[in-house]
Amino acid sequence: MTTTKTYTTTALMTAVICILAPISIPIPVSPVALTLCTFAIYLTAYILPPRQALASVGLYLLLGAIGLPVFSGYAGGISRFASPGGGYLIGYLFLISISSFFIYRFPKRAFFQIGGMFLATLVTYTIGTAYMAHLTNATFLQTLPMGALVFLPLDTVKIILAYILGNKIQSHIAL
Repeated sequence: MTTTKTYTTTALMTAVICILAPISIPIPVSPVALTLCTFAIYLTAYILPPRQALASVGLYLLLGAIGLPVFSGYAGGISRFASPGGGYLIGYLFLISISSFFIYRFPKRAFFQIGGMFLATLVTYTIGTAYMAHLTNATFLQTLPMGALVFLPLDTVKIILAYILGNKIQSHIAL
């Protein structure tokens, strides 16, 4: 049974994603900007159980789709799903699902938790890069450097920080 605390924590993590996700740095080599969204999603995977984590990210996407400026660069609207970054937005559902699974399936096992977040990131990048390739009439391999490879170093840092912070936060929250 879902409690008020679970609803509140789910809404709180949706708010955290909505606050961090729009913060972005455009990069000249990609039509997709560097953002803090993935970091917020990694933290959500630690703080919420898998179903609530997925609900939180789904709610974030819904809020952005209806026009709230919660996407990269403080943009919003359903049209963002048709932009080069649209595949990454859809990929966030896989990012949270896979990350949450590994974090909750392997508590106190750093290798599996970090590995699960990397796997989730690779799945998200595959979806986002394939979508970008489709929109730009390029091949997957042509869009791979600008759609995934450029983001890996910073996402490695985000994953490690999320692991450290997520475990600390998780130890203080009992859902």
